Amino acid sequence: MRNYILLFIISASVLSCTKEKEVIVSDLALIPKPQNIEIQKGNFKFDKNSTLYAEEEFIIASDFLQEYLKNGTGFKLKEETKNDASIVLEKDASQPKEGYSLIVSKKKIIIKASDASGAFYAIQTLRQLLPHSMEGSEKSFQFPILVQSVSIQDAPKFQYRGMHLDVGRHFFPKEFIKKYISSMALLKMNYFHWHLTEDQGWRIEIKKYPKLTSHAAYRDETLVGHYSDQPQQYDGTRYGGFYTQADIKEIVAFAEKHNVTIIPEIEMPGHAQAAISAYPELGCTGKEVPVATTWGVFENIYCPNEKTFAFLEDVLTEVIDLFPGEFIHIGGDEAPKTQWKNCAHCQKLIKELRLTDEHGLQSYFIQRMEKFLNRKGKRIIGWDEILEGGLAPNATVMSWRGMQGGIEAAKAKHSVIMTPTSHAYFDYYQSDSPSEPLAIGGLLPLKKVYSFNPIPKELTKEEATYILGAQGNIWTEYMKTEKQVEYMAFPRMLAMSEVVWSVASTNVEKDYSEFLLRLEPFLDRLKVLDIQHANHLYELEGKVIKKDGGVYYQLKTPTKEKDIFYQLNDGASLKYIEPILISESSSIKSQVSKNGKILNEAFKDTLVYHQAITGSLQLNVSPNKSYDAGGKEALINGINGSDKRYGDKEWLGFWGDDVEITIDLGVSKDIKSFKTRFYNATGQWIYAPREIEIFASEDNIAYALLKRIKLESTERVVEVATEIYPTKKQYLKIRVPNYGLIPDGKQGAGNKAWTFIDEIIIE
Repeated sequence: MRNYILLFIISASVLSCTKEKEVIVSDLALIPKPQNIEIQKGNFKFDKNSTLYAEEEFIIASDFLQEYLKNGTGFKLKEETKNDASIVLEKDASQPKEGYSLIVSKKKIIIKASDASGAFYAIQTLRQLLPHSMEGSEKSFQFPILVQSVSIQDAPKFQYRGMHLDVGRHFFPKEFIKKYISSMALLKMNYFHWHLTEDQGWRIEIKKYPKLTSHAAYRDETLVGHYSDQPQQYDGTRYGGFYTQADIKEIVAFAEKHNVTIIPEIEMPGHAQAAISAYPELGCTGKEVPVATTWGVFENIYCPNEKTFAFLEDVLTEVIDLFPGEFIHIGGDEAPKTQWKNCAHCQKLIKELRLTDEHGLQSYFIQRMEKFLNRKGKRIIGWDEILEGGLAPNATVMSWRGMQGGIEAAKAKHSVIMTPTSHAYFDYYQSDSPSEPLAIGGLLPLKKVYSFNPIPKELTKEEATYILGAQGNIWTEYMKTEKQVEYMAFPRMLAMSEVVWSVASTNVEKDYSEFLLRLEPFLDRLKVLDIQHANHLYELEGKVIKKDGGVYYQLKTPTKEKDIFYQLNDGASLKYIEPILISESSSIKSQVSKNGKILNEAFKDTLVYHQAITGSLQLNVSPNKSYDAGGKEALINGINGSDKRYGDKEWLGFWGDDVEITIDLGVSKDIKSFKTRFYNATGQWIYAPREIEIFASEDNIAYALLKRIKLESTERVVEVATEIYPTKKQYLKIRVPNYGLIPDGKQGAGNKAWTFIDEIIIE
């Protein structure tokens, strides 16, 4: 009996049958959190005598419940009349779209919904109220199951609640795709954006064009390590795979049973090198090219000629027959126009159609494909580049380069799905920990995902209605295995599910803390489901804070009821009570414990105490929102960024801006040397500046040039260290001109370069 009670306390879903305990909402571990929930006294006794009634239109929900219980307990509920059944799914037209009412009392479980989606989501909530041990292959529960009595009224905030998966860079078998979709259903997410074509591989069978699978689905080898590693190395192994049309029909049917709509993405006009490799006449040069073996953006894009349009219409005709949903995603992003500029046919077409330039030609390309798809009863989605040159009339914009594209589209009365890199790119690192697996870059911790509000403040109430919802993206350049995909997706997918289902938080600190109380036990459910996931709930975050002229080091861990112990400069281990006073360059090692048990690897940080650390700083432009985790003070907080990652809390990123940094030392100080660092990863559009200038002033008005430094290094991290003729000043100004536009032939050619700046050390 002791183990029986312990099992259900851990599941946070039931109570001991001999003694009730007080239950609070966070104990129930429901994700996403319902809009309204009231905890009632008592519980429903679920056993082999429980029976089911479901209205016919709720067949997906009732079938799911029966299958779930069969897998979890080995038996099915006997069907009974509405009055006599103990579990009832009934239609109630007063319930909101996709919403439901779930009442668990001592005698019955009653679910009311106005549509099939609402009934299905009610079952997912009921599922989360049941022991997580029912999810796995090894059953470790016994009847009766005591389900907490609750009253829930719930409905989604957004109609579009999506997750994306790129299978072009790395291919994943159909059983994993089903598992991914099943995970989405558990979290009430309803759109699966399936990225099926890329430069590195074509993944969908098109019967009219067999070379797309015999040739374009395979590459000769794959890049090893990070794109920025020099020299680049390859594994020498042929790689690829594709889904047959039978596979896709099977996956689509599975998704329908989980109330998930699949949106296939067939990229155009860019990210088309694999297709052009199979059929060179689709490109502007007509030359043979290989399926890409590395990552990035390639100049081999579809040529807007009649052969190409006939090919794409044929492809989309077969795609439409496979996917019953209303949307087809046609990409539209990262399409370099170099070949179009040098193509006689393209230039002639621009003149004939009286287009302004190649951006106008891309708009023509997208609009032509949209008209074709509209005639077939489909709507298109495109990445926000489809705004360039004029937006297709009925297109939905997926805003990824920030929120601005979505803002512009909503103001023009176009539907928008928000998926900015700042909050929705789950291929970014989720922790500063050096033990994190290789990722593309950036930093997107769980809390930042949770804090996302898809509705920008720049929109009016009416304009905000065009925001359909949001989506988390999984790009797989650095995810070779299924477990790697899951590790990067979870638990960030849980946070995104709450963003798109629940009302946006007005108090992130308070609400995130409560979310973690539900997440901690929910991770046990993921374990039983065999879903690999990151667990940074016991990590430490170190932060330099300044008050009363002093410098202090603050330690925090996300979850409550934990102790922190630290060592300063290898001294004695002390319990952390308050921020630590720092008066010299120092090293700090710290760990989290609960009841004497250490929960994490030792967290180590090093601070350089220098002339500017007690000062203040101003910038002429703000860092890009995707790369400002540490705020402007990160430039003079004494902590260096990673040598291998540009997206941590210490590197600040600026896109295309000339940056001017003004440092107030507080009082006049002797200045003898200057140090800083710039990240230099040209394959990711990041360029160290060509030069910087350092000025000094006593009054913040008249500045004298101290040093102009030319930078020519090609290293990943460009170190700047220079002696300065001794001077005593209060103010310093550092001018960092942006590199400019990325040159032709380089990744991102024609786009603005990024500048990433690390700690500025004044001694």
